[in-house]
Amino acid sequence: MTFLMHWSFKTGYHEIAAKKFMATGAPFPSCKSWKRFHAPGSVEGWILVEADDASACYEHAAEWAECLDWEVTPVLSDEEAGPLIAKVYA
Repeated sequence: MTFLMHWSFKTGYHEIAAKKFMATGAPFPSCKSWKRFHAPGSVEGWILVEADDASACYEHAAEWAECLDWEVTPVLSDEEAGPLIAKVYA
């Protein structure tokens, strides 16, 4: 399953989170794959995650919850969503 995780820094936590990120690389070992994207200025970003279930996202978000606010959304590709929408409008 694919999840889009949107993160943003909590007020006053930019430096703490940046130092933690540089020291650890923010590993995400409990998922199949992930890709991280940073907005210009790096005050927010997104992680596109492939995982068997949402627990991988929950664990990662919990590790960073002190510094970051999160929104996690399950998402579908065109290939996955197409047949579903076709059922509705067929």
